[in-house]
Amino acid sequence: MKNIDLLKRTDTVNELLARYGVKFGIYKNHTFKEQLFPFDAIPRIIQKDEFAYLERGLKQRVKALNLFLTDIYNEKQILKDQIIPEEFIYASSGYLIQCENIHPPKDVFSHISGIDLVLGKDGNWYILEDNLRVPSGASYPMIARELCRRSSPQTFHDYPIEDNRNYAQILKHALDYVNTGGLSVVLTPGRYNAAYFEHSYLAECMKVPLVSNTDLVVENDHLYFVDYSGKKEQVGAVYRRISDEYLDPMNFNKESVIGIPHIFDIFRKGNVALLNAPGNGIADDKGIYYFVPRMIRYYLGEEPILSNAPTYLPFYEDDRNYVLENFDKLVLKDVAEAGGYGVVFGNTMTKKQKEDFIALLKREPRRFIAQEVIDFCDIDILEGNELVPRKADLRAFVVSAEEPVVWKSGLTRFSRNPDSFIVNSSQGGGFKDTWVLSR
Repeated sequence: MKNIDLLKRTDTVNELLARYGVKFGIYKNHTFKEQLFPFDAIPRIIQKDEFAYLERGLKQRVKALNLFLTDIYNEKQILKDQIIPEEFIYASSGYLIQCENIHPPKDVFSHISGIDLVLGKDGNWYILEDNLRVPSGASYPMIARELCRRSSPQTFHDYPIEDNRNYAQILKHALDYVNTGGLSVVLTPGRYNAAYFEHSYLAECMKVPLVSNTDLVVENDHLYFVDYSGKKEQVGAVYRRISDEYLDPMNFNKESVIGIPHIFDIFRKGNVALLNAPGNGIADDKGIYYFVPRMIRYYLGEEPILSNAPTYLPFYEDDRNYVLENFDKLVLKDVAEAGGYGVVFGNTMTKKQKEDFIALLKREPRRFIAQEVIDFCDIDILEGNELVPRKADLRAFVVSAEEPVVWKSGLTRFSRNPDSFIVNSSQGGGFKDTWVLSR
């Protein structure tokens, strides 16, 4: 970057982020720990034409995933046509039998999709994961951009950058599109949730109430928000960050104290929209990721624009044999884990660890996927006064209403460890703003 004014103000921006409480929380060893999400002021820059290509591929993928979710909980035609093995679906912890024969409002299951990509050194973009259970992270580049504008207005005068301040407007439109009548609200489990900053920030930006489960009640087959004075107002759409199993103690985990009794019952009846819809975990399953290119061909009759990372399913004998023969060259992922957990690299394991893992893999082949290690691009970060390269990915946000809309920004996460490919915030990573050039 020729203009270094913003870089001089990195410390100022991080101080402002701390003052605004831009944090994330994680539970580890049964302890909640809250920490700042380190920000690096050198942006990831994506050229206009390159982003247009990503946009086409992301829209295509999210359309196919939404069609898959509608199909898998209703007609199940993709199983009847043997595109995906039946037992592969029903063995997934993400498949919820309670969601069978459900059509959410306007038939949108994944209103907010967070698609994780990396740019390979071969110049190609690869999709690593599809996150469809209300993925978090958009608030970080939103507020970082706002504080960077405030700290260095000259930078944003000098560069032709797409404005990213419209995310709240895009999200509010999605809420309004599926709203069944009444208020739209943001439901949070509370400040000890990892994404609490995002809940409060998005609610403020969208100008909708931020509520907890004690503020909502189901009566006469509808959902109501009860304010501090006791006044009730009907709710038609809920942006939520509560896992499916804790959403409704009457239908899922009966011990949940953060859910709303009978909210799933009225969702089934079409009387409230939940963003994202319950049951999306089946498409979030890392094993199902393997089949997304097939879904695109099956539902859309198109060739995939964006590629998966080369992936193998030990569930299939041929793939399992390949994994065992090439173990040291692969990265292994537990399909039910997230946040960078359950990821191991074959070449970093001891002999005993390999033996134990291979025995587990043979016993539970459905539990894992294996991927080629993509040599993805480094991005410079500022460490002290020095520029150093670090691995980085991109979480692109696709919001679906009438059609999928790709936000012209995104969350770039980077590893602060020079030897690590793991960029997740829960693993100590930092984040950058993502600049999409407007010309």
